[in-house]
Amino acid sequence: MGLAVREFSNGEVIINEGDTGKSIFRLVEGNADVIADYGKKDPMRLAVLKAGDYFGEMAIFEEYPRSAAVVAASSNVRVLEIPGDELNEFFSENPDVIGELINHLGNKILAMTNDYNEAQALLKNLQEADAGKKKSLFSKIKKHIDLYQSGKNEIAETDDDALRAAYSAVSSEGFGHTETYKKGAVIFYEGDVSCCMYLLRGGTVGIYTGFGEKNEQKAYELAGGSVFGEKGITAEDPMTYTAVAESDDTKAEKIYMEDLKMIFRSCPEEINFILRYLSNRLRHLNNDFLKICKEITEKYNN
Repeated sequence: MGLAVREFSNGEVIINEGDTGKSIFRLVEGNADVIADYGKKDPMRLAVLKAGDYFGEMAIFEEYPRSAAVVAASSNVRVLEIPGDELNEFFSENPDVIGELINHLGNKILAMTNDYNEAQALLKNLQEADAGKKKSLFSKIKKHIDLYQSGKNEIAETDDDALRAAYSAVSSEGFGHTETYKKGAVIFYEGDVSCCMYLLRGGTVGIYTGFGEKNEQKAYELAGGSVFGEKGITAEDPMTYTAVAESDDTKAEKIYMEDLKMIFRSCPEEINFILRYLSNRLRHLNNDFLKICKEITEKYNN
């Protein structure tokens, strides 16, 4: 295989913003910073990576330019580079990595969802607030203005056609534990620890917060070919929403951590689709977040 462990000193660039991604990386030793506008007048640190973290995956699954630079932040930084065209071979030899990547993307989706909800709430507060209140919210406003300025070039249409094509290559049989739900049936509740994730094979599913309570809100609706509940696969994290079947004969494939190796051997296209779907969802969330930051910037940057 073309795997390589590369070493970096403090301050060395591991990947550059804007590069065309051809590899995914795992930080083996040391720390690294994810930085937007690195080398420019006002760079912004977006995240800190530690040993065991993956990065660069979105450029592989969706073939987009790198959205930020990653820079070594300690001495003796060691990074495993996995070429994208050898990822399946790497999975064959290291099947546990599949679960690690799903959990990694799930963590990023959850963090971006929280950022998006925070930005949405801030925009609502600003729209309803008087001048004095806006002044007291200055630090939050500035944070979102800075985030927009550092990420404004990332707003681009996602390649949903490629995602649909990836799903068309997945076997229709399913290799997990497929269950059928009637309209109105709850697949899982907010707060449940389900120990699995779901691939929607048919029908529709509504995603709710505060389900059954006065503050109930329907966040969005999923159609066949959607992946949801991905954080449940670790058997540690409670669900952050309730999933409800919204049509009869809704079919969902339940996928447990121990199923991933078998599914990959039987249908590697299904694993590739799940990873691509989660990456696509993360990019959609990131774009929606930046659009709210843009609105905050344009209306309140004075």
